[in-house]
Order: sequence, then structure tokens, then C-alpha cells
Amino acid sequence: MRMLEERGIAPDGRLLARRRGGRSVTVNVAESPLSWLSARGLVDARQVEAGERLRTDYERAAIAPSVTMRWSARVDGGAGTGLDPTSAHLAARGRFDAAMAGVGRGLSDVLWRVVCAGEGLPVAEKALGWPARSGRLVFTMALDRLADHYRLP
Repeated sequence: MRMLEERGIAPDGRLLARRRGGRSVTVNVAESPLSWLSARGLVDARQVEAGERLRTDYERAAIAPSVTMRWSARVDGGAGTGLDPTSAHLAARGRFDAAMAGVGRGLSDVLWRVVCAGEGLPVAEKALGWPARSGRLVFTMALDRLADHYRLP
């Protein structure tokens, strides 16, 4: 199912909840379990922001296994004011590891499965050996702790 929404892009590259002028992108909000839960009002904006920050760091750190080598040229031509790719990778990995440690051992497993690996809650519950429909409560607690780690209002 496709649920398209126009989202703004912040100067640091984060997606904003609403378009506020400037650059924007069309996003399929049904593409991840976190956005699916958000579209149905099962998680609040603070929890979504925390989950998206974690997923961004996960993707920037390139922790997921790579299927093939990337042969494409960099979009910015290799010039920029940001960190070099190695430093950016290490910084994102450090932020990801700190966030997962901040969430704690009992909650980080469901958080990783749903936000980073893209598993639905029923699949994560089954993989973790939890009773059906128990994952949402634990997942929202994990998102709250993650939002506290990021000091989101």
C-alpha cells in the first residue's frame, strides 16, 4: 500500500514531520513499521522522531550487510564541509551504539528489529518468543527511552 506525503528536508538532511518551505520530498509513510504505527496513531511524534534518528544513524554507519560494491560517484563531487566518509561512518556508529546502550538490554532487541531491520511487530514478537500483541507496549517503552536518550522534548 502506498500512502504518500510531502515532507520537508532539514539543512542537516533529516526528514521533518511537515513541509516548512525549502526542499521537500515525497515519502511513502507505509514503507516502515514505525511509519505504519505512526499513521495509525499508535506512536506519537516524539517516538517517531527518536526512531528515525536511530534508523538514520544505523544507515549512515552502514551496519547492515552490503550486497554489492557501490560504483556510483558521490553526488557532491567529493567536496564538502562535512566529515570525510570514514569519520562520518565512525561518528554514526558511535551514536548508534550509545543510543542502543541508553535504551538498555531488555528493550534494544525489539527496537533494533522494528526500526533498523524493518520487521513488523508480529514478526519481532515471534522471533523474540513473546506472546502475541505484547510487543507494542515494550516497543513504545523502548521508543520513550530512546527519546529520553536523545533529549527530545
